Amino acid sequence: MTSLKKALLSAAAVIALGAASAPASAADAPSWCGPKKATLALLDGFGGNSWRQVTTASGKQTAELCPSITKYEYADGQGNTQKAISDIKSMAAKGVDALVVFGDAGPAVLPALTQVYKAGKVVVPYRVDVGGKAGVNYTKFIGASFKNDGVNWGNWIKGILPKGGNLLFLSGPAGNSQGLDELAGLKSVLGDNYKFLNPAPFDVTNWDPSLTQQVLTAEISKNPKIDVIVSDFGPSLVGALPEFKKFNRSIPALATSDGNSLGCFWTENHASNPDFKLFTVATGNDNVRLAVEWAVASATGGKLPSDDIFKAPEFENSVTGKPHPVECRKDLPGAIYLSSELPPEAQAKAVSK
Repeated sequence: MTSLKKALLSAAAVIALGAASAPASAADAPSWCGPKKATLALLDGFGGNSWRQVTTASGKQTAELCPSITKYEYADGQGNTQKAISDIKSMAAKGVDALVVFGDAGPAVLPALTQVYKAGKVVVPYRVDVGGKAGVNYTKFIGASFKNDGVNWGNWIKGILPKGGNLLFLSGPAGNSQGLDELAGLKSVLGDNYKFLNPAPFDVTNWDPSLTQQVLTAEISKNPKIDVIVSDFGPSLVGALPEFKKFNRSIPALATSDGNSLGCFWTENHASNPDFKLFTVATGNDNVRLAVEWAVASATGGKLPSDDIFKAPEFENSVTGKPHPVECRKDLPGAIYLSSELPPEAQAKAVSK
């Protein structure tokens, strides 16, 4: 059990997100929580899906572990770059001491981050590269090792197909850095005997389930032999995978990120699809926790975390059952992520709002 999970489980109200879940006293606080009082805000460029809702709840819960944080605020940029920029400036103008920012718009938000940072605020962008430099434009950038995901997927693929095979790689918007980094990781371990069937560098899906279905249907029609599908957002495939049945073909092996809907789909369908092996990495909601820890430590005088890059651990493996077998909670919404540190019941409350 990780130290973070121990702290979460010892909190007084870990399930009730509206209740304070901070330790009872400063003596029980994590090392990254210093003695100086501060306020903190989490700002999303876009907060309108279940992944963001779970991530937001995870960030709030982490902040509540520090009794020095006297107020927590949130803003959703709603996919509008100008609103996201306005949110950043408004939070600073309100007197918020520390800002954790998911900068969906990338470098477009850098001038606002820089302005706020130079005004004396703690500014921690995370996960999406916004450009600039720590100590010049913001306090610290907390990244994610998407290349590591690609390496993990690639090693699993080599294990189930040691002689090579035909791969289909699906990612989000055209040119997104996450997909490019994942591809670099895949190619670092896969040789020329693994053929990518998709247009380079990946099939564009925008992480949208309906577009994913269109793309996959077209690829199934064009390619009579697909051995493995690689996708960086597994739940978006759930509505598309039944397309294989329409072509009288088994669903192939899948290397992706986790989601309850995907785990339940595999549970219900793998027996009738002999090629349907599943391997997932954690979908990365907990990236926000590391960003919040950095922001809180910087604002309250706590001990800075030793890591500044989030590496998603391996999660499910239907072949070995390690580190986990495929998981499914039919009693809870499909739109939760069982790899998250946030308890499943708390996630269910977050996505039902």
